[in-house]
Amino acid sequence: MPTREQLDTYFILTARLTKMYVPLNLGTLDRRTDDVYVLAGQEIEIIIYPDGNWIFI
Repeated sequence: MPTREQLDTYFILTARLTKMYVPLNLGTLDRRTDDVYVLAGQEIEIIIYPDGNWIFI
């Protein structure tokens, strides 16, 4: 289950992406690392860590 911080960050990031008309292709939780993975558009990959911090990869 994602943490509250991950859910907050996921909501903010996906709202920003959809405002720019970027399609969200995938949002999933990696059970091995407890990171949330987001795939948007054709090139945007984001990892959201359990503490809510995130990076582009």
